[in-house]
Amino acid sequence: MSNTNILREILLRKRNQSKNTKLLQINTPNSIVESCYVKIGGIDQWITIRGENRNNPILLLIHGGPASTYTIFSPLLRSWEKHFVVVQWDQRGAGKTFGKNGKDGSGTITFDRLAQDGIEVTEYLTAKLGHQKVILIGSSAGSLIGGIMAKHRPDLYYAYVGTDQNAPDLQNLLYEITMNAVRKAGNTKGAQLLEKMGADQSQWSRKDFDKRNRILVKAINDVPNMITDLILPSMLSSPEHKIRDMMDIFKGMNYSLGHLFDELKNFDFKELGMRFELPVFIFHGENDIITPTELAKVYYNEIEAPHKEFVLIKNAGHLACFARAHQFLEELITRVRPLASPTLN
Repeated sequence: MSNTNILREILLRKRNQSKNTKLLQINTPNSIVESCYVKIGGIDQWITIRGENRNNPILLLIHGGPASTYTIFSPLLRSWEKHFVVVQWDQRGAGKTFGKNGKDGSGTITFDRLAQDGIEVTEYLTAKLGHQKVILIGSSAGSLIGGIMAKHRPDLYYAYVGTDQNAPDLQNLLYEITMNAVRKAGNTKGAQLLEKMGADQSQWSRKDFDKRNRILVKAINDVPNMITDLILPSMLSSPEHKIRDMMDIFKGMNYSLGHLFDELKNFDFKELGMRFELPVFIFHGENDIITPTELAKVYYNEIEAPHKEFVLIKNAGHLACFARAHQFLEELITRVRPLASPTLN
C-alpha cells in the first residue's frame, strides 16, 4: 500500500467503519454477540464472542504478535460465524486489555503466563456456553501459546490448529530462506544488512529482530502483504477501534515484545515436546516467508498426535486465515468441525 493509498484509507475511515458495522450485525434467533472485559488471571481482559448459533462449536483464536490483537479482523471472519462461535481475546499486554490495565497492571508477561490465561479463557467459555470443549487456533506467536495450551490441557480442546506456525530451526534454514526471499525481491541493501546480522538468530538483538521483519515484509510478493493489505486497512476500518485503541495496540506490542523477546527467539520446542494428545492440524500459507512454510512442514513431520493433517492455504503468505478466509473456513468445516461433538441445545 502506497502512502497515497494509506491516506485514502484514512479519508474513507468513517465510510468503511459504517460498512463494517452493517456487515457485523447478527440477527439470528440463537445468536451470541458479546464484547466485554472478563476477569482472567486476576486482571480484566477483553473478549469478544460472536456467532449466529451459540450451539455451534467454539473457535478460540489465539493471536500473534506478540500482542498483535486480531479483533481488527472481525469483518474478514464474518462468514465463519455461520458455522462457529468465533472467540477473540486481547491477551495480557495486548490491545484493549493493555489499554485497560497499562504497564503497571499487566504484570510479568511470559508465554506460560499467557497460556495459563488462555486456559482460563477456555474454561470461562465452556462454562458460559455449556460446551464440553472448544477448537483451538494458534496463529504466529500465538501458535507457541496455543501449543502450550494444547499440551497442558488437551481435555479442553477438540483439536489444535496451528497457522503461521512457529517452528524449530535446527539447521538454520530460516536464514537461508530469508536471504533467498530478500534477494529474489531485489533488495540488495536488505541482503547486506542480514549478512551483517549473521545466521544465528539467538545472537540477534531486538533491533536486529525488528530490522529483519521490516526487510521481510518488503520482500513479500504475489500474496497479500500482512502489513499493507491486511493489518493497516483492517485497523483503520474497524468499527470497534477508536484512535486511542489503535495507539494501545502499538504500545502493547512494544511493551509485550520487551517481555517476550528472549523467549521468542530461544523458544524450546524440545522442552514443549513433540507428542500431542489431541488431533493436530497445521493450515499454512503456501508462500509464507515470515514463519516459513518449509520449517512448518518439517515441524509437522516431527509431531506425534492421534490424528494430524497439513494443509496449504493457496496464494497466501503470513496471516493466511485472514488473507484467504474462505479457503481457511472450508478447511475448518471439512477437516476440523466434524471432531466437535454436538453441543447441548
